[in-house]
Amino acid sequence: MSDTATTHTSAASGRIDKALFAITGGFIALFCTYAFFDIEGLSALVDTGFGFSARYFGLYWQVLLLATFLIGLVLCVLPGSKTLMGGLTIPEFNTFSWGSMIMCTLLAGGGVFWAAGEPIAHFLSTPPVFGDLGEDPQAIAHAALAQSFLHWGFLAWAILGSLTTVMLMHYHYDKGLPLAPRTLLYPVFGDRALHGPIGLIADASCVIAVVAGTVGPIGFLGLQMSYGLNALTGIPDTFTTQAIAVLALVGAYTVSAVTGLAKGIKVLSQINVILAVALLVFMLIAGPTSDIFSGFFGGMQVYLTYFFDLTLYRGDAALFGDPGWLGWWTVFFWGWFMGYGPLMAIFIARVSRGRSIRQIIVMLSIVAPIITNFWFTIIGGSGIFFEIAEPGIISAPFEGFNLPAGLLAITQAMPMGFLLSVLFLALTMCFVATTSDSMSYVISTTMCDGEPSTGLRAFWGIAMGVMALILISTGAGGIGKLQSFIVITAVPVSLILLPSLWDALRITWMLGRAPEPAHG
Repeated sequence: MSDTATTHTSAASGRIDKALFAITGGFIALFCTYAFFDIEGLSALVDTGFGFSARYFGLYWQVLLLATFLIGLVLCVLPGSKTLMGGLTIPEFNTFSWGSMIMCTLLAGGGVFWAAGEPIAHFLSTPPVFGDLGEDPQAIAHAALAQSFLHWGFLAWAILGSLTTVMLMHYHYDKGLPLAPRTLLYPVFGDRALHGPIGLIADASCVIAVVAGTVGPIGFLGLQMSYGLNALTGIPDTFTTQAIAVLALVGAYTVSAVTGLAKGIKVLSQINVILAVALLVFMLIAGPTSDIFSGFFGGMQVYLTYFFDLTLYRGDAALFGDPGWLGWWTVFFWGWFMGYGPLMAIFIARVSRGRSIRQIIVMLSIVAPIITNFWFTIIGGSGIFFEIAEPGIISAPFEGFNLPAGLLAITQAMPMGFLLSVLFLALTMCFVATTSDSMSYVISTTMCDGEPSTGLRAFWGIAMGVMALILISTGAGGIGKLQSFIVITAVPVSLILLPSLWDALRITWMLGRAPEPAHG
C-alpha cells in the first residue's frame, strides 16, 4: 500500500494521463462527427443501446440504488460514522458553502425544467404503479408528486456519493490512492485497478458518462433559453439565439472552473442558492401556499407509504419485455444519476474534508432530497394546482412534453409573471453553469495528478460547450439522443459502483474499531 501511495502522491502536479485524455476526447469527437453527418444513423444506434440497457440492467439499477440508500442509513448508526474524513479536524468549507456546492451540482437545469414538467406530466397521465385513481384530483396530485419525489429523492441523491465518497476519502486521504473512479475498483482488483486497462476503462467510462450528462443540459439550456426569450420578448427562436445562450453560459462556467473550488465554484453556488431561495419564497407566498404545503406532505406520505412499490416497480418490463414507461422514466433517471455517481463522489470528497461520514451521508441521502422534493412541490405542485383550478392553463402549453413551455406557463400564472419568468431563465442558466464548472473541474482532476492545470479545466469547459453547439446544429434530436445515450454509459458505471455496497460498510466498521478515533 505504501508503494502505491508514494507513486500517486509524489507525481508532478498537473501531469495529464494522455491515454485517458485521448480515449475520452476521441470518443466525444467521434460522437459529434457522427451526429453532424448522420443523425438518423446515430439515433438508430442509440435507441438500440438504450432499449438493451433499460431492459437488461433496469432491475439491477433499481436494486443497486435501493441498497445504496439503505446501507448508507446503516453507516450512520455505526460508531465509525463519527470519524472526520480528509485529514482535517475543521471543515474546509462552512455548512452553507458546502451544502450550496453539493445541491447546485446535481440539480442543474433539470432541477428547474423537470421540477415544472415532471409533476404535471404524472398528473395528466397517472404513473402505472398507482393504477386507476378515479376522478379525485387531490389523490392524483399526491400520486404525481410522489412519483417525482422518487425520481429526485432519497435514492437519486444517495447514488451520487453517499457510499462512494466514504471510499474515495479513505483511500485517497488516508492511503494515498488516486482521487479517480478506478479507486472504487481497488477492493476487487487491488493494484491492477490502479495500473493498467481496468482502471483506464473505468475512468474513461465515468468521464464519458459525465460529459454526456453535462452536455445534455448545456444544449437543452440553449434551446430553452431561446424558446423562453422568444415567448417573452419576441426575439427569434433560431440557432443564432441558441448559440449566443450557450456561449454566454460557457464563458461563465469556464471562468468559474478556472478560478477553482474556493473562489469561482463556491461563489457561483452561493449566488445560485440565494437566487433560488428568493424565487421559491416569493412563489410560496404569492402562489397557492396552502395547496403547496398540503401537496408536499400528502405527496411525501404517499411516497413513504409506497416507497418499496415505487422503487421496485417493474410493470411490463418484468419479463424482459419492452421497457416502456419504466425505461423512459425511472430507468432513464437512474441511468442519468448513476452516470454522475463516481465523479460527483470525487467532487464531494474534495469539498467535504473535515466532515464526518455521518454528516456526508445525512446531507446527501436525507437533507438534499427533502429540500429537492419541496422545491419540486413549489414549482411543479403549483402547476398542478393551477391546472386543477383552471384546466388547460398548464397542460395546453405543456402538450407534446414541452418542458420550457410548462415552466413559463407556471411562472406566468403567478403575480409578476413576466419578471418571475425572466428570473427563472436566469436561475436555470446559473444552475447549469454551477454543474458545468464543477464537472469541468472534476473531469480535469480525474485526468491528472494533483491539482489540475488552468488550461485543462478551460479545455473541458469549452469542449463541452462546443459539443453542445454541434449537437444543437443538427436540431433538437441531437441533444435528445445524447440524453438517451446517458443511459447506455450508465451500464459500465453501475458496475464500478457495485463494490461500494460492502466496502464503505467495511471502512466505517474498521474506523469505528480503531484504538484512537480520528474525531475531535
